[in-house]
Amino acid sequence: MSHPVPLLPGLAGIADRYDGFILDLWGVVHDGIRPYDGVVECLRALRAAGKRVCLLSNAPRRIQAAAAKLTAMGVTPDLYDALYTSGEASFEALRDRNDAWHAALGPRLFHIGPPRDNDVYDSLGDRARVDSPEEADFVLNTGIDDYDETLVDYAPLLQRCRNLGLPMLCANPDLVVVIDDRLVLCAGELARHYGELGGDVRYHGKPHAPVYRRCFDLLGGLPPGRILAVGDSLRTDIAGANAAGIDSLLITGGIHREELGTVLGQLPGPAELGRLLEASPHRPTCAAAGLRWD
Repeated sequence: MSHPVPLLPGLAGIADRYDGFILDLWGVVHDGIRPYDGVVECLRALRAAGKRVCLLSNAPRRIQAAAAKLTAMGVTPDLYDALYTSGEASFEALRDRNDAWHAALGPRLFHIGPPRDNDVYDSLGDRARVDSPEEADFVLNTGIDDYDETLVDYAPLLQRCRNLGLPMLCANPDLVVVIDDRLVLCAGELARHYGELGGDVRYHGKPHAPVYRRCFDLLGGLPPGRILAVGDSLRTDIAGANAAGIDSLLITGGIHREELGTVLGQLPGPAELGRLLEASPHRPTCAAAGLRWD
């Protein structure tokens, strides 16, 4: 077994090592409904210590909508310096078409996802949403419509899209997300299946490099060695931090809590954490039960 990852009670003991923090939202800051205990206090402590905070989410909606949701929960703009989402990255890619893949997309999109994600495309005058895959040039995938739905519910639709050879833009690479203490399917799982069918998929969000480059800019060009990423997913948050060359803290009370045999707010045993990390190519610098200060 490789060297054990330190288990921390909170950020207070390591905050002096860093000037900037990139924080995941779902599963770290909030559960989709309310902030986790201690999060607002931790953000206030980071601000009081002069740290810069960038919130980075794989939410498939634009920054303004994500900020409004945070404010409604009590995570107000004074608690962070910047916010960026995979939905904003997807919108910018559809708008700018600054690579061959996006430039080749036609104007007609078929949206797989709920109406709350429409802001990813609805202000783009040269894009038109159509009602069926047969009318579309490509698929915009922002996830499921209802939290109770499963991959089985979408498999026939995905097969139709694949039979038509439609490329897919995935606006949220997450496979699952924590919502009110339950795990809910995300766009990334639909995209993963589409790829297995042989479909052409392009992802925006963590763990892919462009969103980290944007966060570095939003943090004011801090040296990577002075930035800590905090997230609850080895596959996206920790993998992205590893690839970006920055330290990372794994929140163990998020999507891996069942594998770790723990609950929200409770640290796993070192052996349980070791087994989880041995099965993954992605390794955090340290771990904590939740985003807390002390």
